[in-house]
Amino acid sequence: MTERRAKKSSVAVKERKFRGVILPTASHKAIRKVKRAGHDPAIHGTKLWRSSLLIIDYLHKNPPTAAHSVLDAGCGWGITGIWCAKKLHSSVVSLDADPAVFPYLDAVAALNGVGTEPRVERFEQLKKKDLAAFDLLVAADVCFWDELVKPVCKMIDRALSAGVSQIIIADPERPTFHDMAEKMIARHGGELIQWKISGQTKASGALLVINNQ
Repeated sequence: MTERRAKKSSVAVKERKFRGVILPTASHKAIRKVKRAGHDPAIHGTKLWRSSLLIIDYLHKNPPTAAHSVLDAGCGWGITGIWCAKKLHSSVVSLDADPAVFPYLDAVAALNGVGTEPRVERFEQLKKKDLAAFDLLVAADVCFWDELVKPVCKMIDRALSAGVSQIIIADPERPTFHDMAEKMIARHGGELIQWKISGQTKASGALLVINNQ
């Protein structure tokens, strides 16, 4: 390997692009600036999780019939909602239980030239009247603990009852996700879809898709 190639390979990748949005890594200067300011997420909001990309890819290939108003539940750094704001021109509420994720979300949104409305709430706090404002509910990596299965199921129940047109939840196929998905499909119908992204940006997992139309 030449010296030039060795030097190039040793440089950390600071950002990638996927389906029209910028995906910064932890080494990106905008993210490092937020971390230096002392923001330290406590509930796994420490990076862009790849399950979000499964939802983005699915929506890119299967444009929703209604996406004027989108709820990105358990948003973390918020890339799913940011993509909806940028590519679908949606009005997006980014919801997370951890307020420390929002400075990171703001940095990612700024890189992409859009904004979303932050909301600090847990799934259990979302009422039917709140959910009635949304056409599309998306969530990625929200069933990583056993104790999250019931709150996610209840959120889906309320969302469908409130008239949300479509719900898409992605996961790298944890047993807890499959437990939740099986319960929801038995109760409401829907599909469990295997999804894989290849190329420069890679991700794989499953999507729970419920259409309420």
